[in-house]
Amino acid sequence: MTKIIALAAALFSVVILPLKAEEISQEGSLSNLKVPQFLDIAHRGASGYVPEHSQASTVMAHAMGADYIEQDIQLTRDSVPVVLHDEVLDYITDVSQVFPEKHRPDGHYYVVDFSLGELKELSITPRHKDYELVYPNRFSNNDVRFPVQTLDEQLKLIHELNRTRGKSTGVYVEIKSPRWYQQQGYDATAAVMSVLAQNGYHDTMATPIFLQSFDPEVLRRLKREYNWEQPLIQLIGDNEWGMSDVDYSSMRTSAGLEAVKSYAEGVGLWLNHVLEGVNEGQPTWSPVLDTADNKGLDVHVYTLRADDLPEGVESHSQLRQWLKTAGAEGVFTDFPDQK
Repeated sequence: MTKIIALAAALFSVVILPLKAEEISQEGSLSNLKVPQFLDIAHRGASGYVPEHSQASTVMAHAMGADYIEQDIQLTRDSVPVVLHDEVLDYITDVSQVFPEKHRPDGHYYVVDFSLGELKELSITPRHKDYELVYPNRFSNNDVRFPVQTLDEQLKLIHELNRTRGKSTGVYVEIKSPRWYQQQGYDATAAVMSVLAQNGYHDTMATPIFLQSFDPEVLRRLKREYNWEQPLIQLIGDNEWGMSDVDYSSMRTSAGLEAVKSYAEGVGLWLNHVLEGVNEGQPTWSPVLDTADNKGLDVHVYTLRADDLPEGVESHSQLRQWLKTAGAEGVFTDFPDQK
């Protein structure tokens, strides 16, 4: 049993059995908790089929049997956590049509410059850049409206789906760009933790939950200031992305992962840092998988996309199985039904 599963069992007194609808109360709390041994995490919901982080994406991911549904968090001008991946609205909404003048001097439309009421006037669109779809074969009808969702709305939706469907689907929350928000005068971590507490994630857990961040200080703060006891995941990026001053290359070393172990139960590793290549139909793995395993850290790999597979990989299902066999404990996927 992996470290995270063991931890969850201790925290929740787990009985690994399918849940019955009557075992879930009207408030959505769980008397039994099913903890899979390999996690299929819906990346921004079922984003391979409908626009990412939309309500429809969440409902579809739940129906497809995802174990967890990812919630990326940005803040509004009035400090409300909303479920969006980017700090800017440019590539995922129709903001330039609805509020054409409301951009900063750099030309970008920042989430934090809009009130929740203003964001509710927007529609989430298929991801686009330079007027072209990033994934042209995915959902592309901009006439269908997908309102921006708050974290509170998403949590309540998942809780109710769990209750009516007799499931224990969890949430996987990422606190995005905390240092950037601090520069803007906002505390992203505090805003997220407030909403989680309001939805039952304090004394007891309303659903299984992971919290993740690319910023190690956020995770340390969760333990130090909020006494958070649920599993924390250190996301590890690539230094070339230029996203922060964290040295992610060092973090992937034995010494770096030993440091991560002091405050997190697992790591989120980029697929390109795990799969080094495919030779004659067989995968070649980076040593980081074994290193993380030796440190007692679970590994969740991001991101599997059936329409954007690495060279030499025949299918999403093949890649998922390879990662499972290689020792990963879970995958983030745009296609949670493809197992």
